[in-house]
Amino acid sequence: MSTPIRVMIADDQMMVRQGFTVLLNAQPDIEVVGQAVDGADAVAKAGELGPDVVLMDIRMPGMGGIEATSVITGIPDSTVKVLVLTTFDLDEYVYEALRAGASGFLLKDASADQLAEAVRVVAAGEALLSPNITKRLITEFSRLGAPRAPSRARIQDLTERETEVLSLIAQGLSNAEIAEHLVLAEQTVKTHVGRILVKLGLRDRTQAAVFAYETGLVRPTGY
Repeated sequence: MSTPIRVMIADDQMMVRQGFTVLLNAQPDIEVVGQAVDGADAVAKAGELGPDVVLMDIRMPGMGGIEATSVITGIPDSTVKVLVLTTFDLDEYVYEALRAGASGFLLKDASADQLAEAVRVVAAGEALLSPNITKRLITEFSRLGAPRAPSRARIQDLTERETEVLSLIAQGLSNAEIAEHLVLAEQTVKTHVGRILVKLGLRDRTQAAVFAYETGLVRPTGY
């Protein structure tokens, strides 16, 4: 049997922490290894416990979820993924959480099955970007205008094919859809995606999508 996905829950409401713990521990492949009461606690315990995924509330007293996400994902060689949870479906939170390093974004009213599947997707290094989230992200970049990141030069390390794959990732396409679009084997696309992440020093597809928009490789106009 494979090792369970280790999850830590960071939320200032005890009932939320306990509720999510019960829901996730009921899954045979997921184990809740700890809880944190705020952002600072989440940062400390993520270092101690080494979870695979942190469920991070956005609004907490003291250090909030976005700042805590930035600290946790900014640790060199960290493999911890952050799945942001919030009751507020607001554009600014989606954008800032993803920029801070979150691998996905989920509303707290998601079902138990949706929550568990989100943990699995994020733990596997896939992007948890629903069409609505992708559209919201594009809208935010449109509002901001010019690319914000100074790291466009990093794209020059990519081959022409890898650049093409990166642009399709940013448009929300899955590996299967990219394979069909480029007339490639899906395994070949997976290889390209892996090389893109390594070359750009990114942790997953979500960060690859953000990078593509930040650097101006993909522009919202026309979508």
